Amino acid sequence: MGLLCSTRFLTVVHFQAAWAPQCSQMNDVMGELAKENKHTMFVKLEAEAVPEVSEKYEITSVPTFLFFKGGQKIDRLDGAHAPELTNKVQRLSVSSGGLGGPGAEPPKEDLNERLKRLINAAPCMLFMKGSPQEPRCGFSRQIVALFKDHAIQFSSFDILSDEEVRGGLKTFSNWPTYPQVYVNGELVGGLDIVKELAESGELENTCPKAVTLEHRLKSTINRSPVMLFMKGNKEQAKCGFSLQILEIMNSSGVEYSTFDILEDEEVRQGLKTYSNWPTYPQLYVNGELIGGLDIVKVRIDFCFTPQTIIALIITST
Repeated sequence: MGLLCSTRFLTVVHFQAAWAPQCSQMNDVMGELAKENKHTMFVKLEAEAVPEVSEKYEITSVPTFLFFKGGQKIDRLDGAHAPELTNKVQRLSVSSGGLGGPGAEPPKEDLNERLKRLINAAPCMLFMKGSPQEPRCGFSRQIVALFKDHAIQFSSFDILSDEEVRGGLKTFSNWPTYPQVYVNGELVGGLDIVKELAESGELENTCPKAVTLEHRLKSTINRSPVMLFMKGNKEQAKCGFSLQILEIMNSSGVEYSTFDILEDEEVRQGLKTYSNWPTYPQLYVNGELIGGLDIVKVRIDFCFTPQTIIALIITST
């Protein structure tokens, strides 16, 4: 990574995970930023695939963005905050040099166009004082708490970091105070409106819900008609129990998919509770838990072949 980050131009490194939908969303944002910032390099890294690098830079969650210039880390952004990423890239790339030579500023974007882009940066955008992690006024703190209580998925923009946006958005939206909430590019309102929506039960219908762990687990279990949660994958089992059940599955001739629980601690622990099954591997057919290695082996011990036992499992669910 040192070679990528050693140029005088800005380099943005996205530490991501394939299982995190918010990372995919931010990759789309990076793609648009790459079109607008020709002299900025954008790099994507799977955080779990480079544990030494992740540990060195204290990557504890995804998405996380690190900003490098001249071989030095100059800034950092934690979380899926599209407007803040855009703001940092624009600000930090100014002194990186470009077609006009080192230090040349890019042409200034029209304010209204910039506001439109920020408002539409995510399905639900919160313009607030501070960040969700560190709100800097009571109203912003209350609205963040409401969103968290109702599991609303949102991105935010710190208006204290940009006076032009802070003043311009009031006129653009004809709304004189902050915080302001936008959904799909349309103004919803401020704290009082959000409180009313929450009290009436309409907040979840107005704003997008965050993906819960239960939803993730259900989605992963149903990814394939026959789904095996194991340590390792089809090509390389990483424990003896997983190796044994792989041999049974492979000899059955049935098509199946696997999920490596070692690559996702949230799924690894969550699935134990969700299925009320404390060990791995776990076999699911058509979304229903069949059991682990012992269950499959017991049935085979009663004179069933692997082909028969898997076929019986599938037809009985």
